[in-house]
Amino acid sequence: MTKQKLWTKDFLLIAFTNLFIFLCFYSLMVTLTVYSMDKFNTSASMAGLASSIFVIGAVFVRPFAGKRIALIGPKKLLVASLSVFFLSTLLYFAANSLILLLCLRLIHGAAFGVASTATGTIVAEIIPPSRRGEGMGYFAISTNIAMAIGPFIGLYISNAYEFTMVFKISILFSFISLIASILLTYEQPAITEEQLAGLRSNKLKDYFEFSAIPISITAGVIGFTYSSVLSHMTSFSAEINLAGAASFFFVIYAASLLITRPFTGRWFDLRGENFVIYPSLLLYAVSLLVLGGAMNSGMLLVAGAIMGIGLGTFQSSAQTIAIKEAPAHRIGLATSTFFVMYDIGIGTGPFLQGFYIPYFGYRGLYFTMGAIAFIGIVMYYFAHGRSSTVKSRSHVLRDQVQ
Repeated sequence: MTKQKLWTKDFLLIAFTNLFIFLCFYSLMVTLTVYSMDKFNTSASMAGLASSIFVIGAVFVRPFAGKRIALIGPKKLLVASLSVFFLSTLLYFAANSLILLLCLRLIHGAAFGVASTATGTIVAEIIPPSRRGEGMGYFAISTNIAMAIGPFIGLYISNAYEFTMVFKISILFSFISLIASILLTYEQPAITEEQLAGLRSNKLKDYFEFSAIPISITAGVIGFTYSSVLSHMTSFSAEINLAGAASFFFVIYAASLLITRPFTGRWFDLRGENFVIYPSLLLYAVSLLVLGGAMNSGMLLVAGAIMGIGLGTFQSSAQTIAIKEAPAHRIGLATSTFFVMYDIGIGTGPFLQGFYIPYFGYRGLYFTMGAIAFIGIVMYYFAHGRSSTVKSRSHVLRDQVQ
């Protein structure tokens, strides 16, 4: 049997589109707080809102985006949302007050929410079903690379040049993503009139894919723990005098993920979800404990390497499960459901963790997040792991009979 082709032109274009969307997101996410404090002389909490309101915008529109994707068409919605995304980056130069900046970040986040939902839907439909775990794993590398390089670019440019240079590089990233999306030749699979009629209704099930909710909630809890790394790593590393090593944390994270990605995606397809996800969650929980106990640069970077394997593998695998459980015409809804839950975890984490840090410190925070990650293993078992085991056994029995 001929192996279905994965590395097509459209697969590469959608991966590049996603890469530059997230490069823009991360380069701005790590720098807007400091920019807001310096530019508008505002409090740390209000400056933090300039970063987090972006995620609020994304969370708000995702359910509507998931519903509209099948009705309008993923490519049309992607190009339209990236046009707004590009225009939003141009307008950062005109945001001369905190209120204007917050409004712009909300709109920018909404465009990001629609665009990232569309890319997730398109790639799921492009990838051959028999290679979905492998393909989603490779696609996720685009997000993981952005997660590593984006913060590094943003912090380096903001320290070496005037902050407006961050806006300029963000304009470039958003423009490249727009052009790549226009070059896509992907066509949406045909949808029956009955399926379209269901998507046009306004019941709750038409905004969320219920089959994707259990694994998405699990991903949201893991996202909550990971937000502690995104939001507080800079402050923690400065406190323990490891700021220099911390600048390479996400680079090591991405490198370890890239090395293991060719194996984990194939294992997902060949050996099942549990074979990949249980070890990845265990490694991620351990990485948070190592991070919390870091006493030198070596421990900090080891934590980044373990986290890259654990969290990077879990994220792509969990998203694959979400879309696998959904009917073909509701892949967009499954994608949006997954990201709504994950974004809620990422978005609420920094705010809630801010109340915890004064009492237990950064080390206490990471030890606690590690404990929650261990709870995530149990959550996965009830969300999907036990049913996956049953399915795997049934396949084995079927094969033995044949």
